[in-house]
Amino acid sequence: MQELFIGEAIRRRREELGLTQEEVCEGICEPITLSRLENDKTVPSHNRVKALLQRLNMPDSRYYALLSDHEAQIQTARKEIRSAVSRFARAEAGQKARTWSLATEQLDRLEALAEEDDNITLQFILSNRAILGREDGPYSVEERLSMLLEALRLTVPGFDLENIGRRRYTQDETAVMNQIANTYSSVGEHDRALDIYRRLLEYVRKYEDQLSTYAPHFTLITYNYARELGLCKYYVKAIEIAEEGKRVGIDYGHYRFLPGFLAIMGECYFLLGETERSKKACVQAHYLYEVLGDERNLRIIDPDIKSRFDFEFPV
Repeated sequence: MQELFIGEAIRRRREELGLTQEEVCEGICEPITLSRLENDKTVPSHNRVKALLQRLNMPDSRYYALLSDHEAQIQTARKEIRSAVSRFARAEAGQKARTWSLATEQLDRLEALAEEDDNITLQFILSNRAILGREDGPYSVEERLSMLLEALRLTVPGFDLENIGRRRYTQDETAVMNQIANTYSSVGEHDRALDIYRRLLEYVRKYEDQLSTYAPHFTLITYNYARELGLCKYYVKAIEIAEEGKRVGIDYGHYRFLPGFLAIMGECYFLLGETERSKKACVQAHYLYEVLGDERNLRIIDPDIKSRFDFEFPV
């Protein structure tokens, strides 16, 4: 097998896709930096190389490099922040303040590590601050949308929400677009949210051959899209999208949204009058939530199961 240096592999993939250096590196690095990388004269930071690979839909898991101490600190901080923000989102009311403080402290530390021109890290910080809100509560819808669009335009300067499919994106960029759709959904702008989820799903479906890389984002988008379809009473389509997300999650070992897919399907089957299929999906969702220790969702789904099917779980 022919071995390629990372720069040569990037150049070949870029030319195969018919993209200019400027199109690939916009918001990530200067074209001269990409040119030097493609000619194996330099290797940018791990952060930037990973983003370039994602823009080209090349599996970044195959890219190995020795990280500098500074880069290693940034990568570790990002992982810890993802975990902290996830805990904040799941926290009960009495725990919100503490989980907010922990996540915010970690973001402050990462911001101190980030260099002024590291737009990738700055985007990550700003988008997570938009999720966390202020100490006394969430940002207004206008503030949150403004922060998310500002974060996105750090690496996609000309981003236009109406033309999602015209560019290539990193996984962080698709995650920010998903947050924008979530924000519209939270204030009842369901048609707007549905349109963004639909176009995001169309975008990630283009790279079916790269699902091992895209699976976490594919399941995130399909979960939110299926949930939104259910809210808008498109029950058959919601089941179809939830099934698709569930299949990809199982095939590629990403189980985070599995109970959520089942809960959506159970709700939609019930509203379509398919009682037995609804009961099966809801009971499966219960046991997965139980395994995960997700008390909040158990408190939502268990009363529905009891009232709909006159069924209680053994103690």
